[in-house]
Amino acid sequence: MSRVWLTGASSGIGAALAEILLEEGHQLALSARQIKPLQALAARFPNQVLLVTADINERQQVMDMGQHIKESWGGLDLVILNAGTCEYLEPGYFDAELVERVVRTNLFGTSHCVQVALPLLRRGERPHLAVVCSAVTWLALPRAEAYGASKAALRYLIESLRIDLAAEDIDVTLVSPGFVDTPLTRRNDFPMPMCWSAQRAARHIATHLRKRPLEIAFPLPFILAIRLLGSLPARWRLALGRRLARPQRMD
Repeated sequence: MSRVWLTGASSGIGAALAEILLEEGHQLALSARQIKPLQALAARFPNQVLLVTADINERQQVMDMGQHIKESWGGLDLVILNAGTCEYLEPGYFDAELVERVVRTNLFGTSHCVQVALPLLRRGERPHLAVVCSAVTWLALPRAEAYGASKAALRYLIESLRIDLAAEDIDVTLVSPGFVDTPLTRRNDFPMPMCWSAQRAARHIATHLRKRPLEIAFPLPFILAIRLLGSLPARWRLALGRRLARPQRMD
């Protein structure tokens, strides 16, 4: 039985993953901005759930979460940083504030959690850090400037951090999903090929996390396709992106 901290646990992949890990008997510290779904899990698994609800964008709140976990459990064995957001830019309407919002959550918010998690993992048994990134980092797509940039920066951050943590025997896994059916992606107004359910994605992640791989990327055909397209010459990638782009609005 492991002591696990899971962020973004109120919906989507996080909620499905929480169910699986609790049913396996692990102790879970659950954090999200919405507390009601977490309270429901705490009621169902009263001796396994520690509620540490907070906004990862607020550094002090994240620090308070870490202190609460330390006082309650002493340390952590597994940290899964799943919380994130997505917004898209519209052609012809570049919005720097939108970019800042997305980067703040996906990069800086996750960084707040990493800073708090590492001292707790150093107190754990066979410590393991897992961070949810995205397959979008392998291919630039139209309207995804903010989301893709935030996840590409996160990928570099975590892959570099993995090198520095290797001497401490802290395993680091990147999780790179394709499209997954969640409340966030249901707002997408474009096709999502090879889309998985949140439950299927969570089962896949939970199964593969046990092996402590460097990366968990799925679904495989989508990953192979997007990585192949991402390796094309720059002008070919531009031509592909233009075919996928929507026309600029003329308001």
